[in-house]
Parts: sequence; structure tokens; C-alpha cells
Amino acid sequence: MIDFLFSQYKTYSSFHIFLEIVAVLFGLASVWYAKKDNILVFPTGIISTTIFIYLLWKWSLLGDMSINVYYSIMSIYGWYHWTRIKNNQTVFPIAKISENEKKWAIIIFIVTSIGVILIYQFFDKFTQWTAYVDTLTTGLFFVGMWLMAKRKIEHWIFWIIGDIISIPLYFCKGYTFTSLQYLIFTIIAFYGYIEWKKILNSNTQA
Repeated sequence: MIDFLFSQYKTYSSFHIFLEIVAVLFGLASVWYAKKDNILVFPTGIISTTIFIYLLWKWSLLGDMSINVYYSIMSIYGWYHWTRIKNNQTVFPIAKISENEKKWAIIIFIVTSIGVILIYQFFDKFTQWTAYVDTLTTGLFFVGMWLMAKRKIEHWIFWIIGDIISIPLYFCKGYTFTSLQYLIFTIIAFYGYIEWKKILNSNTQA
């Protein structure tokens, strides 16, 4: 079983294995802080995504790399967005997505998917089925990250769908640690949605 799960790491350098583990741990911490509606979601997330940008470039996973570049940028935006306070109250508390934001979510998904397709075609990377699945997950995660930065509860739904798809995707690509990360992401995201739902209902009643 151990050999089945981790045999691909025989050809990896110890440094890259160490970096992947560190990135996974900080990624898990980030999702846990997101579940708790804690501002530390962003600094921990930035550390994780920055490491993954380097690793994914080395692994030639351009779609995944673009996700993490976007995550890093949106984490800075979200960090600022979440900390805005006016009259001793949070300017942007947990809320539901608006009709206008639904339209923007669709636009972001379509534009992102087209962008990833163009990148893969330019670098001639549409050689495996994983590239097509990668295009789908990139679109889902771009929308999810945008909604999280805006503190919209629906971002958990996009995370859950994308995480479930990513579990077998990364395993087939040969990155077991990252696959396990997405398995844990899925569990945390499920409970994160429940916790945010309770906070939202509490705020509405108040």
C-alpha cells in the first residue's frame, strides 16, 4: 500500500518532497482558518500557494500553477477586504451571493476556462485527459477564491466540487501528498459550509 501511494516520489528530490509537504500543511491550515472565519486564512494561504507556484512550474502543470498565482493575488485582496471596519463593525460580513455576483461568477468561470485552454494549447499540453479536467477545476477554484475573498458563503460549494474532482486528479498525476490534501480539504470545506451557515443565520436573526 505504501509503495502504491508513494512510489512516484522515488524520482523526486528530497527538497521538492519537503516543499510539497510544507505547502500542504500550510494549505490545510488556511482552509481550517477559513472554516473558522479567521483572518489567518490569508497569510497561511499565501505561503502555501507561493510554494506551489514554484513546484507546479517545475512539474509543468500550468493550469494548476495559474490557480495558485491567482490565489496569491486574491489572498492579498481578501486580506484587505476582510479587515475593513467601519463604526466598529465589519464592512463585509459573511453573506449570500447577490444576483449581480452570480453573473460575475459565470463570467469568471468562462473567461478562466478559456484562458487555461489557450495556455495549454500554446504550450502543447493537451496530451492527457488530466489537462481537460484541470481546465474545469481551474474555473471552479477561480470562482471559489473570488467568492471567498468577498466572504460569500457559496464559495464553499465551489471548493467542495473542485476538491472532490482534484482528489483522483492529483493522485493520477502522481502527487499523493497533494491528493491527500484535497481529501482533507473536502472534509473541512463541508464542515466550513455548515459553520458559516450557522454564523450567517445568527447574524440575520440579530
